[in-house]
Amino acid sequence: MTAAAAYTPPKVWTWNRENGGQFANINRPVSGPTHDKDLPVGRHPLQLYSLATPNGVKVTVMLEELLELGHAGAEYDAWLIRIGEGGQFGSGFVGVNPNSKIPALLDRSGPTPIRVFESGAILMHLAETFGAFLPTEPAARAECLSWLFWQVGSAPYLGGGFGHFYAYAPVKIEYAIDRFAMEVKRQLDVLDRRLADHAYLAGDDYTIADMAVWPWYGALAKGLVYEAGEFLQVQDYRHLQRWTDAIAERPAVKRGRMVNRVMGDPASQLRERHDAADFLTRTQDKLEAAAG
Repeated sequence: MTAAAAYTPPKVWTWNRENGGQFANINRPVSGPTHDKDLPVGRHPLQLYSLATPNGVKVTVMLEELLELGHAGAEYDAWLIRIGEGGQFGSGFVGVNPNSKIPALLDRSGPTPIRVFESGAILMHLAETFGAFLPTEPAARAECLSWLFWQVGSAPYLGGGFGHFYAYAPVKIEYAIDRFAMEVKRQLDVLDRRLADHAYLAGDDYTIADMAVWPWYGALAKGLVYEAGEFLQVQDYRHLQRWTDAIAERPAVKRGRMVNRVMGDPASQLRERHDAADFLTRTQDKLEAAAG
């Protein structure tokens, strides 16, 4: 292992605004709003403020799956929050999520709006509201929630740990990359072993556990995040690959991946979603053609 430059932490940490790589402009050691900006509100019961990161995709997939089942009350407006530009620090967004992370949901279906933040909490809220994708039998429910919270606890090692040091850090640190690559490989093996004997993570049925894990680990299994597929040898996880491919073919998943998306093929980007017909008429390729 190549020796890294010696570093002795000071007695008191101070914030170096320039020491943040490509995310230096949005990372800070304090919370709260940086500017006043109200959030837009559409006509549907559910108002989602998000971006199509893996955490955002969890929720749009869930909403599209609920609509696919016929739950009309799951109609939603999805508003784009550009986190690279600091949209998550507007006063309205902070009012819905004091942690300033996407996604955030405002449920206006009752007499008093309910704010829900953190993607796992949003999945549970929606599952319990509509009675779908969360088993009610105690053992099955416990299995589902265990895998849901496995993802919530594991993803920081994948994104903030491995992804940051492998793909985004301004310098490559061998120790950090090795440390987090080892943990991500272990996580992939956990999933592969579980899926060797089960169709889905909670058992025979597709649940919010799969919706939570798939946008992170399914994308990783296909080499779609961090350009790390070869590095991690993701093709070796055969059962994870099978599960990933099966979920990717679900119509609601295909739609959910498009919502609040701002990268990739313009035909795959539905930057805001306010009606089911938007998938046919308001993808970015169509908007650009109409404007040009």
